[in-house]
Amino acid sequence: MIRVLLADDQSLVRAGFRALLDAQPDIEVAGEAADGEDALRKVRELRPDVVLMDIRMPLLDGLAATRRITGDDALAGVKVVMLTTFELDEYVFEAIRSGASGFLVKDTEPDELLRAVRAVVEGDALLSPGVTRRLIAEFAARSKEPAAAGTLTELTEREREVMALVGIGLSNEEIARRLVVSPLTAKTHVSRTMVKLGARDRAQLVVLAYESGLVRPGWLG
Repeated sequence: MIRVLLADDQSLVRAGFRALLDAQPDIEVAGEAADGEDALRKVRELRPDVVLMDIRMPLLDGLAATRRITGDDALAGVKVVMLTTFELDEYVFEAIRSGASGFLVKDTEPDELLRAVRAVVEGDALLSPGVTRRLIAEFAARSKEPAAAGTLTELTEREREVMALVGIGLSNEEIARRLVVSPLTAKTHVSRTMVKLGARDRAQLVVLAYESGLVRPGWLG
C-alpha cells in the first residue's frame, strides 16, 4: 500500500483528496494535518510514502516543512509533492530547491492525481518537460555563475550526456530517441546518475545539472 499524508489547512480540500485516494486498492490516507508544524509531527510519527503538502499553511509553511523533511536522513524515504493553486505559483521554484519531488495544482484531474502519487513513489518527478524548462529558466534568472562541474567526476561520459538532457527538460522517451537507445536504457542511466549524485529524484537532478554548470542558460531545447 502507498501511504499518503494530506497537509492542507482547508478541510474541504483534505476531504476531497481523502475520498479519492482511499477509494483506490493500492493507496491509503495515513493521516491529515492542517498546518506545517502538525505535518512535520505526523510525518515523523507515521512515516508516509508521500506527503501532499500545501504551500501556504499557518504556523509553518509548506516550504519550511518540506526543507525539514528532506533534510532529515531518517525521513529519506518520504516524498513530498507540493500543492499549489496556480501552475506558475511563485513558490514552485523554491519548492523544488527545498527538495520537493514536484508539484500539483489543486484542481488537477483525479486520474492525474492518482498517477502522480504512484509515479513519485517510483522515483519519478512530477515535472512535465514544459514545466522543467520553466524551472530552468527561473534558475537562470536567479542564479549566479554556476560552479565548476567537479561534482560530476563520478559520472561516465554517457551519464553526463543523459544528465544534460534531463536538465534541458527531456523525458526518458525523448532521451532514448536522441541517443538511439531504448526508453528502459535511458531510465537506467537516469537512475544511476541520481544514485551517484545522491539526488532524491529527477527534479533535484535538474537543479544539480544547472548548479554544476552542465546546463547553462539558453540550452532549453
